[in-house]
Amino acid sequence: MRRITHHINVSLDGRICGPKGEFDWTTMGPEHSVYSAALQPEGSSLLYGRVVWGWMSSYWPHADETSEHPHDRAYAPLWRATPKVVASRTLESVDVENTVLVRTVDEIAALEGDFVLMGGGALAGALTAAGLVDRLSVIVHPVVLGGDHALLPGAGRAAFTLRESRVLDGSVVLSLYDRA
Repeated sequence: MRRITHHINVSLDGRICGPKGEFDWTTMGPEHSVYSAALQPEGSSLLYGRVVWGWMSSYWPHADETSEHPHDRAYAPLWRATPKVVASRTLESVDVENTVLVRTVDEIAALEGDFVLMGGGALAGALTAAGLVDRLSVIVHPVVLGGDHALLPGAGRAAFTLRESRVLDGSVVLSLYDRA
C-alpha cells in the first residue's frame, strides 16, 4: 500500500514561494524542527518534484558541515539516509545516493510504501488531482508573499478533513488534513 503526505510551508496568502521563486521567508524553530524530523518515520521515503529537488540536493548532502543551525545539523544525516524519489520529465539522472528518478504520476501511483512529498506545487497539484495525496501537512508562516505560486495548482476540487492544528514555536501554525 502507498501513502503520500504532502508537507508544505505556505504564506498567509497561500503561496509556496515568492513572486520570483524566493524561499527565504520560512523560519525553523525547535518545535518545527522536531515535527519535521518526526514527519519521516523509519521506512518512509521522500518525494520531490524537479524544482524542489534542485534546492534540496544542492544543500542537504553537506548541510551539517556548512551550517551552524541546529536543525540543519540534525536533519542532514536523516536526509542522506532516507530513500528519495524524484519526479521529473526533464532530468536525465539524479546523482545523490539512495535516490531514484520517475517520470510520471502513474509511476508514483505504482510505488509501494509511505512517502513525504516535500514542497512543490505542480507535482503536489497533479498528485492531488489523481487522488494520491492522503494527508496535507501545512505550516503557515506569518508573511504575505503575493505572486502566482499557489499551494496546489491544477489540483481541481479535493476535500480534506482537519485532523489537528497547533502553533509551533509561537510563530507558525501547523495544520494536518486527511483526505475526506
